[in-house]
Amino acid sequence: MKFKVIYLLSFLTAFALATGCTKTAKIASTPTNTPSGTFNGQFLYIHINSKTNVADTQKANLQLTMSTATGFAITGDTAIVHAGSHGAYIINSFFTGIDFIDVTNPASGTPAKHHLNGIYQYTYNGDTLKMLAYGAADTTAAFYTFVKQ
Repeated sequence: MKFKVIYLLSFLTAFALATGCTKTAKIASTPTNTPSGTFNGQFLYIHINSKTNVADTQKANLQLTMSTATGFAITGDTAIVHAGSHGAYIINSFFTGIDFIDVTNPASGTPAKHHLNGIYQYTYNGDTLKMLAYGAADTTAAFYTFVKQ
């Protein structure tokens, strides 16, 4: 029994030394590709009626400007469907979320038009920015698809 313990300890020591001396591959950190600049694209809003399961859609062509120094601004086709607005934003690239804080959003919380306000999941490849947010009970969804200018 004593021989087996000595053999096992010497094997574990040799293994630890061997693995400690080998080069380990470094895990390349993923570069954070955070969106900034001017983007043109489309807003798409989908509402599913919970009683009839019929989907309504609304669309608008928008321009989004994002700058860490000045915040964000939405312009473009803001007459009927989407409101023109501006404010601050916070990007969490680890969780791929952008939190927009729209200063033009009414205090009542029920705007007449859609506002870019709240937390949106996003993907960005350096050229195309896509954002998505779901509403209450997953019966609404807001999609933004932008291309960097």
